[in-house]
Amino acid sequence: MPGGQGPAAISNRRAEEARRRPAHFEDSRIRLDKLVVGSWENNVFVLRDKGTGEAVLFDAAGEHNLIIPVAQAAGVRRVLTTHGHFDHIGAVTAARDAGLDVGVGGDDASMLPSYDWVINDGDVIEVGDLRLHAIHTPGHTKGSVCFLLQGWPIVFSGDTLFPGGPGNTAHGGHFPTIIRSIDERLFKLPPDTIVMPGHGLDTTVGTERPHLQEWVDRGY
Repeated sequence: MPGGQGPAAISNRRAEEARRRPAHFEDSRIRLDKLVVGSWENNVFVLRDKGTGEAVLFDAAGEHNLIIPVAQAAGVRRVLTTHGHFDHIGAVTAARDAGLDVGVGGDDASMLPSYDWVINDGDVIEVGDLRLHAIHTPGHTKGSVCFLLQGWPIVFSGDTLFPGGPGNTAHGGHFPTIIRSIDERLFKLPPDTIVMPGHGLDTTVGTERPHLQEWVDRGY
């Protein structure tokens, strides 16, 4: 294409723009970037420990030509998969080809084209000096996992919890199970905990918790 606007040039430009954008969250110790990719507008998060320069990617969802350069520039070594639905794993093969290790909840492992290790409930994942606690939250899928950032009021909820309710359980999920996961696992967190979902905007535990019975009554 004329003007240097071939696919590679466009991808490189988008990756550079993503690296230069203001952080989704930042303080003296961490930087958190959010990319929105694909036709399903998936949230992809890159969490970086400023002190050590190590980082982790949440969900290699898609648009590998965008997220892999951003991840590599941030110092990402591993990918944490919130669950195995197709729109959250489209760039898994590209990530592994780029040398990133991919982890996934055991009950969702068969949904991925490939992976490197299984994430179990209660695992503590080290990212430099940061610690992420894996919370098994079945319901959207059997192997859905959320990740709580120790020392910060932040949980990465995948498609388990959104502003306004739980993730869709119509395609192989189980509604009573996801409600139990939210009530017994996520809603035990402090009310100021920021919930960063796999699609859409952030919310907080305190914002969503009062509406649990409404979700039960409506059935979704």
